[in-house]
Amino acid sequence: MRKIDKIILHCSATPEGHDYTVADIDRWHRERGFNGIGYHYVIYLDGTVNPGRSIERIGAHCIGQNSNSIGICYIGGVTTDGKTPKDTRTPAQRKALRELVDTLRKKYPGATVHGHYEFANKDCPSFKICDL
Repeated sequence: MRKIDKIILHCSATPEGHDYTVADIDRWHRERGFNGIGYHYVIYLDGTVNPGRSIERIGAHCIGQNSNSIGICYIGGVTTDGKTPKDTRTPAQRKALRELVDTLRKKYPGATVHGHYEFANKDCPSFKICDL
């Protein structure tokens, strides 16, 4: 079993209010040369938490951090122009993200929570982790 010490939060960098699925992200990641979706969980606009890559598999979501982390992505993260970062989380996504992080922190005691921006020059997940 992998040693998980980080939970890293991401956004899909897709326009506010537009639905996308695990299958969409899987396709995008495969087109970029990944071996399937890189995130372990994806949170849809309605707040449903959907499995991505199996937790047993090393993620492909944050260079230098994948072997010891879990990647969570929420759908959204940019304005309707598709470019400008914005915290687009719906109330259901906010609730689901908090609950998922709480559950994972209980399962992996000592795991710390981070935004992708802490490890890469990105705005992802388009909100500060203190606003989780």
